[in-house]
Amino acid sequence: MNREIFEREITRILEPNLNLPLIQIGLIRDVMLKDNKAAMTLIVTEQDQAEGTTETLRKQIEGLLRTIGISDIHIRIKIVTKEEKHSITTRAQEMNQAQQTPAKKPAAPNPFPISPMIAAGVNFIAVASGKGGVGKSTVTLNLAKALHKAGKRVGIIDADIYGFSIPDMMGIHEKPEPTNNRLTPLIMNGIQVISTGFFTKGNDPVLWRGPRLGRMLSSFLNDVRWGSLDFMLIDLPPGTGDIALAIHQMIPECSEIIVTTPQSTAAVVAERAGLMALQTNHRIIGVVENMSFYEDPSGNKHYIFGRGGGEKLADQLNTSLLAQIPIIPDEQQPTKPNLLERIYDNIAIHIIRTFQ
Repeated sequence: MNREIFEREITRILEPNLNLPLIQIGLIRDVMLKDNKAAMTLIVTEQDQAEGTTETLRKQIEGLLRTIGISDIHIRIKIVTKEEKHSITTRAQEMNQAQQTPAKKPAAPNPFPISPMIAAGVNFIAVASGKGGVGKSTVTLNLAKALHKAGKRVGIIDADIYGFSIPDMMGIHEKPEPTNNRLTPLIMNGIQVISTGFFTKGNDPVLWRGPRLGRMLSSFLNDVRWGSLDFMLIDLPPGTGDIALAIHQMIPECSEIIVTTPQSTAAVVAERAGLMALQTNHRIIGVVENMSFYEDPSGNKHYIFGRGGGEKLADQLNTSLLAQIPIIPDEQQPTKPNLLERIYDNIAIHIIRTFQ
């Protein structure tokens, strides 16, 4: 399904009291389209539920979508929160005011445009999480290795500004040297790497905020002399802060993988990162559940951190659960040397097919 057609046609569905398009005031969210399938969230009030307005809107949406060739439709109903209601009301007021005032000048261009040279032919994948300590950087690195093993040219931007770990995990101890005022990424086992850790002293904390973070990320994308790439993996800081916002601004075509652990609380926090991606039209490739279980020598599985969080998160974001990665203690690594490798190989195959 062509998103442009969808976005044009869906504006026909109006909020009955405000007489404004549902999607434009934020009452239709988290839209995902693929072939003849569509999934989205419809925000309603408790009064809408009681009066039957919710069901009326659902039928209007389904009827409209079928007229443009969408037959597999999933509409998630969510009751509006006080904060969301305030935001929606403000947005409706702004739209009504805009209709009564002259058009404003076009928005200023993106202050950190991505270089066409690096964007051409490169598939960007941001690896995100809702909280720290879930193994996001481990997933990033192992996925990079699996993609490289599959014959793809891979780069990593370690943009986890406050918790960079990729250099240590890869055994990189040197710093990149500038040539003609441009840095060349370090290459380890065929993977090109640039990290915030290359530009700090020892283990000193990074005390950067908004604009400086944006300039750093822009520099990594535009000022580094990257070699030819098929995939660029970006290890994001946890949460939905400045770096995540900058990624959405600078790389509109970036896809995302969301990493969580099995706890329901971790999945709830991770959902925010996923919804942020959806609200900025970034495709979510899928969810990786890390630390899913521990399998003892007798083959019994122990769900140390609970279970079901990854499946729940994937369902909420209407995406795939790519893998459930077990806990393998160091002493068991020699007996299961290929288990993790096979898991990441399967994820890499899925990703390669996604971008074909």
